[in-house]
Amino acid sequence: MDLSNLKPAKGSVKSSRSRLGRGEGTGHGGTAGRGHKGAKSRSGYSKKIGFEGGQMPLQRRVPKYGFNNSNKIRYNNLNLDTLQDFVESGKLKNDISLDDLIKIGIISKRDKVKVLGRGELKSKINVEAHQFSKSAIDAIENVGGSTKIV
Repeated sequence: MDLSNLKPAKGSVKSSRSRLGRGEGTGHGGTAGRGHKGAKSRSGYSKKIGFEGGQMPLQRRVPKYGFNNSNKIRYNNLNLDTLQDFVESGKLKNDISLDDLIKIGIISKRDKVKVLGRGELKSKINVEAHQFSKSAIDAIENVGGSTKIV
């Protein structure tokens, strides 16, 4: 072995891609594999997302219906049985604020919370939320807790 037969280790060098548009001798001269004319042959070409070659795109063919109110307030629902489970497991104390719910990952910072009345509440809790259902208010107050609308 001498300097004339040194080669990189097998697999260490990726196969060298042939350089396009470097003369006819390379076999990739002229159009450099881009074909003749048209947008794809030109530099700077980029196809728009959803472009279907001039055919009416799918997002314009499919019928739209209904109305989406951008001002609608969407609440994350939180049931009494869920609150009871968190209190029993020790993740929440008897005074439940929005910050506590954010810390344990039930809601995110900008979410609004509505407490609903599904399930049974055994422990006395004081809950802070954006909205309460009537059944939730009744259940919380029957156990001796309190509700506070933020």
